[in-house]
Amino acid sequence: MSNFELSPPQIHVNQAEVSSLESQKGNFAVQFWGVRGLIATPSHDTRRYGGNTACVEMLVAGKRLIFDGGTGLRILGKSLRNHQQLQAHLFFTNSQSNRILGFPFFAPAFIPENHLYIYGTAASNSASIKQCLCDQMLQPYFPYPLQLMQAELQFHNLNFGQVVNIDDVSISTALINQSQKSIGYRVTWQDYSVAYLTDLSKIVEESDRQPIIELSQGVDLLIANATYTELTPRKYQNGDFYWQTALDLANASGVKKLVISQHHPDDDDDFLDGVEAKIKSMFAEAELAREGLIVSIDQ
Repeated sequence: MSNFELSPPQIHVNQAEVSSLESQKGNFAVQFWGVRGLIATPSHDTRRYGGNTACVEMLVAGKRLIFDGGTGLRILGKSLRNHQQLQAHLFFTNSQSNRILGFPFFAPAFIPENHLYIYGTAASNSASIKQCLCDQMLQPYFPYPLQLMQAELQFHNLNFGQVVNIDDVSISTALINQSQKSIGYRVTWQDYSVAYLTDLSKIVEESDRQPIIELSQGVDLLIANATYTELTPRKYQNGDFYWQTALDLANASGVKKLVISQHHPDDDDDFLDGVEAKIKSMFAEAELAREGLIVSIDQ
């Protein structure tokens, strides 16, 4: 361990370019820090929607909840540089690389005064969320092991259907994708709720559909993924409405607002503009997630 020497977290964020959830009116707000699926895609063609992988922050009655730790988590960490004795709850949907790759670069995890609560289910190989995060930080994949993170880390293994209560904020869970062992979350505070279901599959058995409906029923905001199977190259064909699964769920669950995230790496800004226009024509309170997008729930 003595061979490792960490430099102080490097902060190069222009404060004028970063909107903070603390600046929002109300007590329940959501901000998107990573909206891309599969792999990060920074390029001039993805500037408007963003190229970082999954990370969503919620500030609920003073509690900071973070969902997934893709590369967007690194940017979120930089925005939190002025917070003293930070407390945050990190919820992972699964342990695939596009959900956990940003965790080693989350600067608040290296600050001793901070306290992070980390939640996740067992991966498809039965590895715990702690083991998955540890493994990606071992040589030769990463120079610093998880043990060098100086914040207090508390790991919690979740079971599907379990409810986590953080004072008066309730986080319900359900199995969303059987093959990936992915978990979905519903955050409830007072009369407001948000569902984060970003591993929906095109084909869902009827027995698996009911927990998904229950988790999203009547929420103020549903955050769901676009479904696709191709890795690369992307093929666009008539009838390839890969956003239909999220739209069908929003209609079946009676949600008030829908935000579709996890954009395919090959989908550039212009293409996504067209997708958003099409979706809005079918569900007025729908939009595509963009990095930096803030949604106020109780306003």
